[in-house]
Amino acid sequence: MLDANVKTQLKAYLEKLILPIEITVNIDGSEASREMQDLLNDIAELTDKITLKETSEAAVRAPSFAVNRVGSNMGIRFAGIPMGHEFTSLVLALLQAGGHPPKVEADVIEQIRGLEGEYLFETYISLTCQNCPEVVQSLNLMAVLNPNIRHVMIDGALYQDEVEKREIMAVPTVLLNGEVFGQGRMSVEEILAKIDTGASARAAEKLAQKDVFDVLVVGGGPAGAAAAIYAARKGINTGVVAERFGGQVLDTMAIENFISVKETEGPKFAVALEQHVKEYDVDIMNVQRAEKLIAGDIIEVQLASGATLKAKTVVLATGARWRQMGVPGEEQYRNKGVAYCPHCDGPLFKGKRVSVVGGGNSGVEAAIDLAGIVAHVTLLEFGSELRADAVLQRKLYSLPNVKVITDAQTTEVTGDGTRVNGLVYTDRKSGESHKIELEGIFVQIGLLPNTEWLKGTVALSNRGEIEVDARGQTSVPGVFAAGDVTTVPYKQIVIAMGEGAKASLSAFDHLIRTSAPAEEKVAA
Repeated sequence: MLDANVKTQLKAYLEKLILPIEITVNIDGSEASREMQDLLNDIAELTDKITLKETSEAAVRAPSFAVNRVGSNMGIRFAGIPMGHEFTSLVLALLQAGGHPPKVEADVIEQIRGLEGEYLFETYISLTCQNCPEVVQSLNLMAVLNPNIRHVMIDGALYQDEVEKREIMAVPTVLLNGEVFGQGRMSVEEILAKIDTGASARAAEKLAQKDVFDVLVVGGGPAGAAAAIYAARKGINTGVVAERFGGQVLDTMAIENFISVKETEGPKFAVALEQHVKEYDVDIMNVQRAEKLIAGDIIEVQLASGATLKAKTVVLATGARWRQMGVPGEEQYRNKGVAYCPHCDGPLFKGKRVSVVGGGNSGVEAAIDLAGIVAHVTLLEFGSELRADAVLQRKLYSLPNVKVITDAQTTEVTGDGTRVNGLVYTDRKSGESHKIELEGIFVQIGLLPNTEWLKGTVALSNRGEIEVDARGQTSVPGVFAAGDVTTVPYKQIVIAMGEGAKASLSAFDHLIRTSAPAEEKVAA
């Protein structure tokens, strides 16, 4: 199952195991069971710390396997073959169950161990989803640390009957004790904030006690990370406050144009960003959303948690998010057929009819990817021709199960109350309305800057972007901005990082000039 190179790398990781592990495999006569057995046999052969045990429990999903420290009661189960993006989840589960210390802050570990009650988490994933592993790894870690917590990773492609019965239309979807708990990427801190009701108040109290920062960066994407590093290297008090460190990069599948790095993936790149920032004396405040900016000699940033942070200068790097169509039915059927990540959710629509809205590079790439999974793809473009690169268009038009409709304005998403069943569009040339019957809609129409909370504070363009000058200065003294949230053209990682560095250097220059002592008057 595993090739020689992977085995060599995995063997080196498994040498870090301290305590013995037992893997209990629940199998049936399926091909998937055979593949799971082959994978686990390959792993067990690499270390004497792992033993395998086979069962055929009717009440337990098959094929699946549980990972447990010998003599303990850990609740980690994989209902599926954790390859692809989830292979790392398996390796981490083995390491943590085997006593290797997790790379998590001590207060987070203490918070997990202190949770009371019984928690059964079930996470539906697809092996092509780059957002799923963080959720799986977070919940597995919680199951390692607290015997009251149990977690099952479920491959939606393998358990299609469950996906249909539970109406799972997006991954990752997390159920807690049988009820939907959350969808989309979630860090361990975000999960804890949802189940530990007092966590938000405790965090707000700690934040309110922080000293005034010299530079406070709002946003943890490439621009924010670069700004934080450049500020910290000046030896000044630097903080980063972000909803999720990594920002939009976390939702990016492949990165092949970051100079000096031939290719990488968004989540991997985001981890590297955070690790680099942590090499410096930077106060990282994660899972915090900024809600208001108050200008002044000391600038205030009010957070959704109720806390207020203060700084002499601020760098705004809140990035952008997927733009929505803004039509009836879109919000109602979000994650019920309306999706924004073809890599994540595409496998859930295997053999079904879907549409892609948007004819730029992202839309055409999505249509190409989906064509290999679904029965049929209809691509809708508002303009009179596709805007994607020629090479992508040639590939798209070569696919037999793809139809392209231009001059199409999407006007409505329809459904049966629980899931999508169609899309209505208007032919912009004839004015006629048409309905397409389908089960999924993937929206790929560009980005929207995260600036709603800044309206009336800093000058924004008619597209909602923060207006900045060549130095990254906004209309408010001491407030700078960088990255996709600004008017700077070409929304690229490498550009965002350069702009983040520039904005940080400008903030430092502002600090020097505003804190310099006034010249003494010379007597005549």
